[in-house]
Amino acid sequence: MPYMTSIENVMTRPTDINELNHRAEEVAALLKTLSHANRLLIACALTEGEMSVGDLASYTGAEQSHLSRDLSRMRHEGLVKARRQSKNVFYRLIDNRLERLVAALCDTFGAAGVK
Repeated sequence: MPYMTSIENVMTRPTDINELNHRAEEVAALLKTLSHANRLLIACALTEGEMSVGDLASYTGAEQSHLSRDLSRMRHEGLVKARRQSKNVFYRLIDNRLERLVAALCDTFGAAGVK
């Protein structure tokens, strides 16, 4: 079950303190998922757009098994979507608001635009 019920719910303004607290927990869960270096690098790469698993492996330098594990978790958490085309699987971030958040994190440590 994904930590986040909906990225749209998290990225809109809350109307009361209970909703604000709930959303803060959801964002903390999102940041926990991104707290692993390889998952953060994957997310940074995906801010550039959809990428194949092979491209993500080249970008991150991760072994295929580790990459598959991290992508599976990110898919389970509702951060990425997969699309199969023939023998290739392509991933993308689920929402442009999530892209902006991840891009800000990547900019902070200089990963934005690195290929």
